[in-house]
Amino acid sequence: MPIKVGTDTARTRKDLVVGGKTYSYYSIPAAEAAGLGDFSRLPAALKVVLENMLRFEDGGFTVSVDDIKAFAEWGAKGGKNPREIAYRPARVLMQDFTGVPAVVDLAAMRDGIEGLGGNAQQINPLNPVDLVIDHSVMIDAFGNPRAFQMNVDREYERNMERYTFLKWGQKAFNNFRVVPPGTGICHQVNLEYLSQTIWSDLDQDGKEVAYPDTLVGTDSHTTMVNGAAVLGWGVGGIEAEAAMLGQPISMLIPEVVGFKLTGEMIEGTTGTDLVLKVVEMLRVKGVVGKFVEFYGPGLDKLPLADRATIANMAPEYGATCGFFPVDDETLRYLRQTGRDEDRIALVEAYAKENGFWRGVDYAPVYTDTLELDMGSIVPAISGPKRPQDYLPLTNAKQAFAREMAETFKRPMGKDVAVEGEEYTMSSGKVVIASITSCTNTSNPYVMIGAGLVARKARALGLNRKPWVKTSLAPGSQVVTEYLEAAGLQEDLDAIGFNLVGYGCTTCIGNSGPLQPEISKAINEGDLVAAAVLSGNRNFEGRISPDVRANYLASPPLVVAYALAGDMNIDLTTEPLGQDKDGNDVFLKDIWPSNAEIADLVHKTVTREAFLRKYADVFKGDEKWQAVETTDAETYDWPTQSTYIQNPPYFRGMGMETKPIDNIEGAKVLALLGDMITTDHISPAGSFKQDTPAGRYLTERQVAPREFNSYGSRRGNHEIMMRGTFANIRIRNEMLDGVEGGYTKGPDGEVTSIYDASMAYQEAGIPLVIFGGEQYGAGSSRDWAAKGTNLLGVKAVIAESFERIHRSNLVGMGVIPFEFTGGDTRKSLGLTGDETVAIDGLVGVKPLQEVPGTITRVGGETVEITLKCRIDTAVEIDYIENGGVLHYVLRNLARSAA
Repeated sequence: MPIKVGTDTARTRKDLVVGGKTYSYYSIPAAEAAGLGDFSRLPAALKVVLENMLRFEDGGFTVSVDDIKAFAEWGAKGGKNPREIAYRPARVLMQDFTGVPAVVDLAAMRDGIEGLGGNAQQINPLNPVDLVIDHSVMIDAFGNPRAFQMNVDREYERNMERYTFLKWGQKAFNNFRVVPPGTGICHQVNLEYLSQTIWSDLDQDGKEVAYPDTLVGTDSHTTMVNGAAVLGWGVGGIEAEAAMLGQPISMLIPEVVGFKLTGEMIEGTTGTDLVLKVVEMLRVKGVVGKFVEFYGPGLDKLPLADRATIANMAPEYGATCGFFPVDDETLRYLRQTGRDEDRIALVEAYAKENGFWRGVDYAPVYTDTLELDMGSIVPAISGPKRPQDYLPLTNAKQAFAREMAETFKRPMGKDVAVEGEEYTMSSGKVVIASITSCTNTSNPYVMIGAGLVARKARALGLNRKPWVKTSLAPGSQVVTEYLEAAGLQEDLDAIGFNLVGYGCTTCIGNSGPLQPEISKAINEGDLVAAAVLSGNRNFEGRISPDVRANYLASPPLVVAYALAGDMNIDLTTEPLGQDKDGNDVFLKDIWPSNAEIADLVHKTVTREAFLRKYADVFKGDEKWQAVETTDAETYDWPTQSTYIQNPPYFRGMGMETKPIDNIEGAKVLALLGDMITTDHISPAGSFKQDTPAGRYLTERQVAPREFNSYGSRRGNHEIMMRGTFANIRIRNEMLDGVEGGYTKGPDGEVTSIYDASMAYQEAGIPLVIFGGEQYGAGSSRDWAAKGTNLLGVKAVIAESFERIHRSNLVGMGVIPFEFTGGDTRKSLGLTGDETVAIDGLVGVKPLQEVPGTITRVGGETVEITLKCRIDTAVEIDYIENGGVLHYVLRNLARSAA
């Protein structure tokens, strides 16, 4: 499908000849020559957004000359000018956990558009969409040569309904491709294959246009591709669906924080150590809602694999994205990973011609800056609950002891027998060691490093401790190719790091069950078991229901902790174990040199490997090819399915909208603390038979063994709304000392949040949620907003919001509010028994402050002022329509009429 852009007579449209081929492009220097402003010192990340404005300015889109001039004003004002703009990314990336509900919504919208008098074919992605199935594989089998095939077989058994549905979607919708299971993680596939840095396509007049590769993704770690100078970030599935259907993303011109890197990494440190320090620094700095751009002479010594690791973790440091401009290293990476030489030539020529190139004279204006000497980086881990909880490895043992006393409030040294085993369990034992996640498995330096640690350990006779569940889940098949070429996979296998699948696995909580006897000992002893993973998130309740302390680490350190098996061992001074002769073996004895790692990377990570492994990326294995589906335009919703159900959002929907009204007589569903993540809110991981979701499935004769996970059932709103706010570690401050998804019902009795919500809704009583700082941090899970909406919550009032979740709430018709004037749930003495009213919402404007009234049980009232976090004018339209998809659907119906 041709792309629609500004007309051929646009004043900024110029020609660029590369390799004898002529491309049109939208020129920033031409915009300066046309008197639109001085853009010369804009950061490259912001120039990508500016080019987007130029490309759509005169094509009948909602971009004005003033929007373009605002970028010049941004520079003149020292990196600040929060003007609302309409941004159009070139494509959309999805994974299956967020992708299935998105395709469910699109299928429901086809039914909805027909109900409004339109045509089903109006619901089709206008922008290219790639969905990579990577979130479904679970680690049931591990530590044996057949683990990969056993896990794949079980994956298909569990998920055939979902895969049939996705295959239907691939047939039914235009511009929609599916990368089958067992291929890799979406962000790694995106980085290594899908992305082009500079894209080119035919416009509506049949002329070839070159433009920056941009995207949004239904996963917060979409930011990984910023390491290759592709501007992308995570959005909720709701916002992504709107972008697919041609709706621009409404955003404010962001501030851009410059992060200057100097020096170079020293012996014994990894890119993971670097990124954990970066996360800590940027969380302290405060970059939520901002772009971060990395610059400085240190980039000359930083491989793109390390850049991608830093970019990947932008959600962990709170930024919209962490961007690296185009330079020689970008070109080298594109060549190594198999991109066409014509494409590489276009990237270089375009970047230099349009001001995107990072040369020696690159010195843009930034809103603010900070600096790090990479020579100061030391080996580190992060945990036990947040990615920004940075720990130099030398402090890890002492820090765990402190956490036991202060956070977990449990004694050290308690041993519990493990039935049938010679060892005991105690707090601090590492029960999961997982090399997982695109964050690190995309980086051959740390993967080869892990393999070399395994080789040296094996040669000395060391092995994983018997209580450690080990796994290796690379983000692409290329990793297996080079590990095998280096002979390192055999060494990893020998100490238990067998291939278990190509997917997210432990990083998203698909770690699978622990040995039952170990699980029993942990729970009977109320122990603090630990997990060490090379992932990006370590929030409470995420990794395993049996694990309370989760640590992020480089793949080589994951191997080391599997050998040590205990957080109570100081890896820098104490032995990991004994060799075949009984001699102590220390970490320094098995740690490879940087030269050893670089030599093997150079020999085994080849362009040919990438070309070979991505040759048939959309084909899939025999199992995928055997999945049968129909050619119907609309989906025939199977009434008995417990995976896919027609959601209620568009049922009975008419063309009329409802103006925003005040909230009166609302009760509190939950009173929550700081850093409530989307892992706490959105259903994720496994669930038990006695939960509302478990009871729902049991009533439909689904055995507990077939429950699968919440994530795999995101296409069924009945299960998901029952699992919203049901995380096993969430703490509702309305209740004393209670963990899990509980609250007070209308009768004042303790009950599940779901059951309380249903009772309140039946009584016609609106609900609100109170929260603390960084509400909604973490993954871009649209169900954190969808579930909130379906539970009858009209408003969420918090001290601050993370970007994606705030947007998702608005996209589902839930209004976010922030306390002002220093008020917090604690300063107001809230108990959750109050009644809440919010006035001033009739005719409310973006970011307006409005009055609120809190009425206590005895009748006392407290007047507060709240900041309405409907941030832009178009978001008011979204709320009035009941959500962004309702807004899009009505507009499509009007255009059909």
